[in-house]
Amino acid sequence: MNEREAASTPISVFEEIFPSDTNPYGTAFGGKILALMDRAAGLAASRFAHRHFVTASLDSLEFSAPVRQGEIAEVEARVVYTSAHTCAALVRVFAIDKQVWDRRQCCEGTVFMVAVGEDGRPLSIPRLVPATEEAKREWDDARLIHEDMLRRRARRNAKE
Repeated sequence: MNEREAASTPISVFEEIFPSDTNPYGTAFGGKILALMDRAAGLAASRFAHRHFVTASLDSLEFSAPVRQGEIAEVEARVVYTSAHTCAALVRVFAIDKQVWDRRQCCEGTVFMVAVGEDGRPLSIPRLVPATEEAKREWDDARLIHEDMLRRRARRNAKE
C-alpha cells in the first residue's frame, strides 16, 4: 500500500451538550466525551486508510477542564501513528462558549483503531509518514503507548 504524509487536516466532530448529557454539576458525563472521541478517531482513521475500523484502546487520556451544559464540544482527531493494522489518532476536546465563540481545551487522549474486514479479521493499512519534527514526536509518543499496550496484552495472555 502507499505511504501517506501526516499533513492532512484533523477531522472535527461538534455536539452541543444538553441537560441529558450532564451530571448533577452541569458538566458533560465523561462517557459522553469518550463516545465523541471514539467517533472522531474512527472517522480520522477511516479517512486516512479508506477502511472500516474498530476501537482497540484509548490511552493517555487526561481531562483538564469540563464541558458545560449549553456549550459545544468540538472534538478534533488526527492520525499520528500507524502499524500494520492499527491507526492511532490524537484526539483533543474543546469546549466552545456559544456567547463569545471562544474555545478552551478540555481533554486529550490517544485512541487506537484496528482496520477490520467484514469477517472481523484485521486488514492492512497504509503507512503514515511523519513529515515534521512535531509529527515525528507524536509518532514516537504513540508508538511507545502502542508497544506498552502490546506488552500488557502479552503478559495477560501468558497468565491465561
